[in-house]
Amino acid sequence: MARSVMYEDIHIGDKASLSKTISEHDVYAFAGITGDFNPVHINAEFAKKSLFKQRIAHGMLSAGLISAVLGTELPGVDTIYMNQELSFLAPVMYGDTLTATVECVEKDDNKHRIIFRTTVTNQDNKLVTDGKARVMKK
Repeated sequence: MARSVMYEDIHIGDKASLSKTISEHDVYAFAGITGDFNPVHINAEFAKKSLFKQRIAHGMLSAGLISAVLGTELPGVDTIYMNQELSFLAPVMYGDTLTATVECVEKDDNKHRIIFRTTVTNQDNKLVTDGKARVMKK
């Protein structure tokens, strides 16, 4: 169930996380929704000849988990996601369990804006996606 944390109740250092195991279905659904049918994501034979020697999930799929944390955990409902900086640092493989974490690092009380460090790690605690998001909250 989604929650909502009021702006004034959010403090520097507050964190929230969400975990999900990435399935073949997730990758195919993401490809269908976005139209990104790059064969490195969906074609096992093609992917065997690629840099990673197997299919990998779309980087933006990991970023979508960040959006889920911001919209359902911290700050939660009524959050306006304004922008996101991202670096994709390692591949996400089918079957990886990802944990997206947001941490409040800055607040602008005049505009009700919050800056979050956004990270996604895999089951080996390897950082696969790193960035910063700016949101607006009532």
